[in-house]
Amino acid sequence: MARRPEDLTESAMRAAERRFPELAAKAGRAAYKQAMAETGSVVVATSKGQLVERKADGSVTVIKALPLDKRVKVGVVLKRVKQQAA
Repeated sequence: MARRPEDLTESAMRAAERRFPELAAKAGRAAYKQAMAETGSVVVATSKGQLVERKADGSVTVIKALPLDKRVKVGVVLKRVKQQAA
């Protein structure tokens, strides 16, 4: 039988709360892997100062090197611009 919430001690509650960041990170990684596996989607992200495209098969393509001082807000939609051949 599961313990009722009033049965939790203060120390047990604090111990559970300390695990939240670990559990959230683990759940986020699992959701990312599941989404990539099920949809075959492409994710655009930053990695080591570069804008990269990650595919479901694990391949990574560098799109562009980013200047170190450039910040991109969460949720901004980026569009590719075709470059003219020189």
